[in-house]
Amino acid sequence: MKSDETKRLILAFALTFVIVVLWRPIMTRFGLAPEPAPEPTPAAASGSTAQPASAPGGAPAQSAAPPEAPTAQPLAPAKAAPALPTEPVQGRQARDVVVENDLYRITFSTQGAVIKSWILKKYVDEADKPLDLVNRPACETLGFPMALTLADSALAQKLNGAIFAVEPAGSAAGDGGVLSAPAKLQFTYSDGRAEVQKVFSFGHSYQVGVSVSAFDERAYLPVGVLWPGGFGDYSLGPKTLSGHSEAVYNINGELTKIKESKLKASETVAGPLSYAGLDDLYFVDIFLPHSPADVFRLSRRSWSPPNWSEKEQPAPFQAELATAAGQPLNFDLFVAPKDLELLKTMQPPLDPLIDFGWFGLVAKPLFIALRYVYQHWVHNYGWAIVILTLILNTAAFPLKLKSIHAAQRMQKVAPIIKRIQDQYKQYKLNDPRKQKMNEEVMKVYKEHGVNPLGGCLPQLVQLPILYGFYEMLVVVIELRHAPWLGCIKDLSLPDTCHPFGIPFALLPSLLIISMFVSQKITPMATADPAQQRMMQFMPLVFGLIFYRLASGLVLYYMAANVIGIGQQLIINRFIPVSTPAAANTSDAKGPGGPPDKGPAKGSGGPARRKPVDVKN
Repeated sequence: MKSDETKRLILAFALTFVIVVLWRPIMTRFGLAPEPAPEPTPAAASGSTAQPASAPGGAPAQSAAPPEAPTAQPLAPAKAAPALPTEPVQGRQARDVVVENDLYRITFSTQGAVIKSWILKKYVDEADKPLDLVNRPACETLGFPMALTLADSALAQKLNGAIFAVEPAGSAAGDGGVLSAPAKLQFTYSDGRAEVQKVFSFGHSYQVGVSVSAFDERAYLPVGVLWPGGFGDYSLGPKTLSGHSEAVYNINGELTKIKESKLKASETVAGPLSYAGLDDLYFVDIFLPHSPADVFRLSRRSWSPPNWSEKEQPAPFQAELATAAGQPLNFDLFVAPKDLELLKTMQPPLDPLIDFGWFGLVAKPLFIALRYVYQHWVHNYGWAIVILTLILNTAAFPLKLKSIHAAQRMQKVAPIIKRIQDQYKQYKLNDPRKQKMNEEVMKVYKEHGVNPLGGCLPQLVQLPILYGFYEMLVVVIELRHAPWLGCIKDLSLPDTCHPFGIPFALLPSLLIISMFVSQKITPMATADPAQQRMMQFMPLVFGLIFYRLASGLVLYYMAANVIGIGQQLIINRFIPVSTPAAANTSDAKGPGGPPDKGPAKGSGGPARRKPVDVKN
């Protein structure tokens, strides 16, 4: 067998050798030989331009010095550069140019052709001011969005500080240099040896088209753009903003998310990129490259906020999109809210950026139902939560009724179970006779058709709904700053109402009261006094747990308690609780004798019992 395998292996090598030797003559004979590869241009052959620079290192504001040399990768030949203008092209002095539509207001600076402000008109920050997603305090130190990155860090630093000439096109500039979309802005700078162009195209959507090119006297240069200083609602403060910040990228349909605190060193992500960028809880800043070969780089750089007292300085994300070769960089920039329907309309779809967590199968349908109630029935998300809770509890009413029956049966057999437990209480947990006790208890349950877990069924059903509400309330932008009544101004944040100066917030306090009332009118499934005392403290425990959770979640649970109280009153009125049956003690020491203290020594266990009728 081994000899045959050796022969076949030798034959395979021989055939491979013949094919390699004869392949090129045959192809040349029939005119199918490949063309010789073109000689690389000096720019492509130079190792220094193998990759664009990473995020700025120790350079001043708006510079783009790389903190470390990126890993070299093979480059395609650089495209020939267009002819440079004979005269330098640059602006006279730095000024701001504003572009707006119904959704945003973007402020550019001609110094470096960077973005100084990106305001979403339909949203406000935590201070009720227009929401600016550019972290301007950080960018004053780290540089502003759309800063240029090049392999030559000195050239990049010069260009990011240069005054660009700007040409409005598509719409005439209005008062104060404001352009209304649709419009196009072209920033150009040339010193006669190198030229940079940045072109921004605006429409009626959140999407902005961007084209960036840099070339010298010979060819296009590999070029990148940077979004430094992090991203999101910086009115939350650097620490809170950092806790919500993520970097995201999608390669071949696989989405990867990186928490800001998890990135310890610079990271380079090669294509094919579907999209990449930054996000926080409610907003996204996404690069949509036109070339899947473009490279996405992530790094972090620290800065010192005013009056910063923490030991560690904040180090926000710096996201860079760059070409892998000497050519223009073309992409769409999508800065927008995490609106589920909006993200679904993007190409590729961006709705996976909304993370509903482990209970997404519950949280997402809950949100869709909640949004439907809000849009079609009431235009208040607080009342929408109440109505949706009423619908869910009404649907679960048969389960609640079943649990009440189970609790009544448990109350009837509770004296028997208690007597059995007393008979075995002197034995340790690891004593084999404890197993005999469990068998006796299960026999009682079986004889009387009692399911000890029957009373827990509604709670088991409610747990995934409760957690689904929790996941939904903290990720959907519709609940951000959504008010309910009075001092409940934001259903996505903890309640800050303090009634009559009481340290407990309003909704958690009402939650505690509703749980106490519910306990008083609901039959307990246990007759153990210790367990009953423990259950009486549960409202206080829940109040402490819910004290720092989103007020919308507390509203849901409180509304569920109030609705449950109404259902329980109906049950108590039409299905009164039966009186628990007295324990059968006549089989222990005879009629009227004292209760049995336990099995006699040498006996096989407690005396046999007579079944007690506990039918409803």
